[in-house]
Amino acid sequence: MSLVETKAIVSKYLSVQPNQKLVAYLSMEFAIDQCLKIYSGGLGFLAGSHFRSAYELNQNMIGVGILWKYGYYDQIRDADNSMQVSFIRKEYSFLIDTEIKFQITVNEHLVWVKAWLLPPDTFGTAPLFLLSTDLPENDYLSHTIADQLYAPNDLSRIAASVLLGSGAHKLIQMLGLKPNVWHMNEAHGLPLVYSLYKEYNNWDLVKQKTVFTTHTPELAGNERRPIEQLWKMSFFCGVSWDELFKASYIENGIFSYTETAIKCTHKQNAVSKLHEKVCKEKLYTHLMAEMNMTAITNAQNTNYWQDLELKEFLQTNNDIGLVNRKKELKATLFKIVADQTGKIFDPTVLTIVWARRFAGYKRAWFLIKDLLRFNELTNRINEPIQVIWAGRPYPSAQGDIDLFHRLEQETRYNKRAAVLTGYELELSSYLKKGSDIWLNTPRYLHEASGTSGMTAAMNASLNLSIDDGWVAEFAKHGQNAFVIEHANENLSEDKRDEQEYQLMMQILEKEIIPMYYHNSEEWLGIIKQSMVDVTSNFNSSRMALEYYDKLYS
Repeated sequence: MSLVETKAIVSKYLSVQPNQKLVAYLSMEFAIDQCLKIYSGGLGFLAGSHFRSAYELNQNMIGVGILWKYGYYDQIRDADNSMQVSFIRKEYSFLIDTEIKFQITVNEHLVWVKAWLLPPDTFGTAPLFLLSTDLPENDYLSHTIADQLYAPNDLSRIAASVLLGSGAHKLIQMLGLKPNVWHMNEAHGLPLVYSLYKEYNNWDLVKQKTVFTTHTPELAGNERRPIEQLWKMSFFCGVSWDELFKASYIENGIFSYTETAIKCTHKQNAVSKLHEKVCKEKLYTHLMAEMNMTAITNAQNTNYWQDLELKEFLQTNNDIGLVNRKKELKATLFKIVADQTGKIFDPTVLTIVWARRFAGYKRAWFLIKDLLRFNELTNRINEPIQVIWAGRPYPSAQGDIDLFHRLEQETRYNKRAAVLTGYELELSSYLKKGSDIWLNTPRYLHEASGTSGMTAAMNASLNLSIDDGWVAEFAKHGQNAFVIEHANENLSEDKRDEQEYQLMMQILEKEIIPMYYHNSEEWLGIIKQSMVDVTSNFNSSRMALEYYDKLYS
């Protein structure tokens, strides 16, 4: 496809609302569809829902990401059922080869970049361009820049940021587009601001045109690197040393991505009200004079995630249909459980799911903190529970992988507990539709938002959650969810864990299990209220409109 033809596709999409501001949106990952494996977790799920809603609302947005040759990784099992990491090359015939090529500088060398287009009508998203360095013109190291999402090598991560930030700017220029707003979804694409400075030679103008979303208070998600290392890798796009220091946050020779993004942008947003409070009162108090931050709470796309039959039964107040459909969805999920583990689950049994990225602060182990107590609950003749875990640890985080193995080993011979592999969009959907309880156990104030519980609630699964992130804005205990109140922050970590564990188990044993088995009318009432509340307030159409109103205005 020629440049002219590519421009025509984009122009046709943008012509629907020509007077609306044009936004160029940069993200390291997009979870658009199961078959397009360019995402790892929550950041990608959020971007995917945002771009679906942008399409449904005809918003003038253009996305730029990276075409990861091997994706994040494929999660498989070894002969002894332990988790293994596999990298398999991905091919996508539905992407359009735009034949757009250009060069960027990485590590003081010129690197060729090619742009592929995901047309809007393929999956119902705003136009999305994906950049690749997998070109015959490049040397081996340049080829590998777009190999693996969140590669463990520091230099590869830096090079990917240069590709995203600098590459997005050059691509948009070649398309002849003039965005009113450049939106960095996390600070991975930060080289964008330095590339823009090379064009405008004016930091105030760069700041006026750029906005930034921060997604996590965790240190691992807020990168810091030696300034000399970034300079050598061409992270600053040729901006002079003096100009660089005017608009960057550097302390003792260490450059902070997130704090620089706050300094360099006109507006910023946190992804929940509680996250905004953490940013302003705990993390970035030293930047309050330069910060212009608001909260835009994350949301997910109802049209993509919600089962249509459940939606219809809710809207028509067909309780029998809703209950029967939920049992069908549980049975569908349980076929996957049987296929992976050889365990046959029962659709009439209360089923709890913990499924998300395996990171230490999310406490995947919480339910088996007392293994004897856990086994007693799963092995009951009357009123038992079934439990499923799923999630992909970071492939180089051995501690998180060891936790995955621990769960597998300690539940291997428990017929009502299963650990699944392959947690991507498709399995995520089955788990949300097939669970009765969606368990969320992060340490308080560590989960900026969290969105998996939203899509679970859309599908008649009740949240049992620490009152963190978006849950603090949604959950009303016993009315639309079950809330584990956080322990006093001044207590030691061990004491907080113990206190919150005991409260979780008390809610499970004294409220959830008796209600599920003996008060189906009350259980159904909470489910219906949960579905109404989540679809009215946490559908990504609301979020997409808020971005225009609060961040792009």
